[in-house]
Amino acid sequence: IRFRGLWCFVGTGILSLLLFSACYFSAMSLMSLSAAAILLYTAPSFVIIISLFVFGEKLTVRKIIALVMSFGGCCLVCGLGSGSTYLTTAGILYGLGSGVGYAMYSIFGKLAMDRGYSSLTVNFYTTLFASLGALAIWGDGGSLSVMVSSWNAALWCLSAGVVTCYLPYLFYTYGLSGLEAGKASIMASVEPVVATFVGLVFFRESMTALNAAGVVLVLAAIVLLNIKSRAPRDDADRAEIQ
Repeated sequence: IRFRGLWCFVGTGILSLLLFSACYFSAMSLMSLSAAAILLYTAPSFVIIISLFVFGEKLTVRKIIALVMSFGGCCLVCGLGSGSTYLTTAGILYGLGSGVGYAMYSIFGKLAMDRGYSSLTVNFYTTLFASLGALAIWGDGGSLSVMVSSWNAALWCLSAGVVTCYLPYLFYTYGLSGLEAGKASIMASVEPVVATFVGLVFFRESMTALNAAGVVLVLAAIVLLNIKSRAPRDDADRAEIQ
């Protein structure tokens, strides 16, 4: 990487991945998991607003409708209306911080790719800077001691890092190369839908009518974003009609 492009990876690694993770886990410790998850999915709203000024992405009616549908679906999937959601002031602030941090990856990641970096390069330096930032903040007395405490702990940490962090961010970064940041962020809202089905199949969790409605809303939002508008007829066609 070039030194002048270093700020992109400070953004994706520290201002996004590290900030998002720290805020999200703090939010989960201060209020219900569903409330933390709902606040996390304010991220597409931040992405769309910031992309409007940074990348000049258009704020279309279709995108706004898809955003409302996906956020509403995430709220229902995460249990809004079930009576199990409770909030705290600090938790709300941390939850919004996780949403901002999550959104920043789309912004800094696209800025890095616009400068010619591949998704592999962006992902590698993102995780590197996030790791160095975590090490600088919390030191090696906590996380590293847990990781090396046993082979079992090391394998769990490694699998969690690769399967739930490195690979998803790699695929998402690659997606940014062919999508607007706003659209990519909305489409990533499929995450709680997948979590719902995983819980249903592997942990025998129940699915309520509200959960099912949320799944439908999120999937409908993704379909809506991917419907291609009818292309206008070319001059030859118009001439022929005339």
